[in-house]
Formats: sequence, C-alpha cells, structure tokens
Amino acid sequence: MDELRLTRLRWRLRGAWQWPLFFVLVPAEAVLLNELPVWGDGPQGVVPGLLLAGFLNLGVVALGAPLLGRVVRRRRPDLPRGVANDYAGSVLLGALLAALVAGGLANRSAVEERESDRLAQFVAVHDYVVSQAPEYEPGLAGADALQLSHDLYRTCVPGPDARRPLCLFVETDQRPAGVRLDREQVPNTAYRNAGGFD
Repeated sequence: MDELRLTRLRWRLRGAWQWPLFFVLVPAEAVLLNELPVWGDGPQGVVPGLLLAGFLNLGVVALGAPLLGRVVRRRRPDLPRGVANDYAGSVLLGALLAALVAGGLANRSAVEERESDRLAQFVAVHDYVVSQAPEYEPGLAGADALQLSHDLYRTCVPGPDARRPLCLFVETDQRPAGVRLDREQVPNTAYRNAGGFD
C-alpha cells in the first residue's frame, strides 16, 4: 500500500506542472502580447493582455489537455488520467507560448513598418506646419492622426479656433511622405464619432 502511494505521489509530482505553468505563463504572455504583438498593435494594455492570455491558456488546459491526455494514456496506459492530462497540458502550454513568440516575431516587421509610417507622417505634418502654416505650430503637440488606409493618414492640428483645425492628408508610401491640404476643416473626432473611419 505504501509503495502504491509513493508511486502515485511520484507520478503526481512529475505531472503536476500544468497549473504552476498556467499561473506563471498568463502574466508573462500578457506582457508578451503587448510587447511583441501577434496581430496589429496587440491588446494595448495589461488588463486586456491578461484577459486574452488567460482565455487562451484556459482553452488549452480545458479543451486541449484532456484530448492530448487520451493520446498520452494510449501510449502509457500505466499513467492515471489526471497525470496524463497534466503532462499534456504542460506540453500544450509550452506550445502556446512558443506559438505566441513565433507569431510576435513574424508580425514584428509589420509593427515596425507601422511605427515608421506614423513617425513619417508626424514629421511631414510638422514640416508642413512650420513652413506653410506657422500659426498652427503651437498645436503640433496635440495633432490627431487617423489612419484611413494602409499608407494614408488624415492628421488634424488644432489652431487658434479649436473647431477649425488644419487637416492634412499624408501618404507614407513615399519618402518623404506626401502631404495634401484637406479643405474640409472638420476634426477627426467627428469621423470617429460618426463611425466613418477606424
């Protein structure tokens, strides 16, 4: 009887890594999703990152671990179901982490390109305001950029009359970025509130 208990304890200790890994990986993946996003700009915050990482890891543990645990038990019928599920869950949690890292690295060039485009459009707006509309120069710090398409931004710079900003279309598919004046002096917030653009 004692030998059976010791054997079960050994199995349990060898297989009980799933939940400790879960509680370590969720916050680590939340940071990872923000610092190395798999898509777009990622969840953009610690709380959204924690929620997303938590749901992903919970899905792996709740759905994937029992399925893979059955495969493990076919190969090792001597293992109790709980231990096989723990083994499977631990492997799947590690695989999820590896997939998030790989996805983040694959998306890194797209993130860097977006950052480069944002910087290029702000530089273009700055240069235009300084040379063509110096009365708007104090409002450069409050410039509001709205991305209309992959390489097209509409940037509005507040001026003396807050209801009539200087708005510019900036195309970042060229260097330096191309700038065209938008004669419609409507702030970007009007388009956002109306659901006109993302």
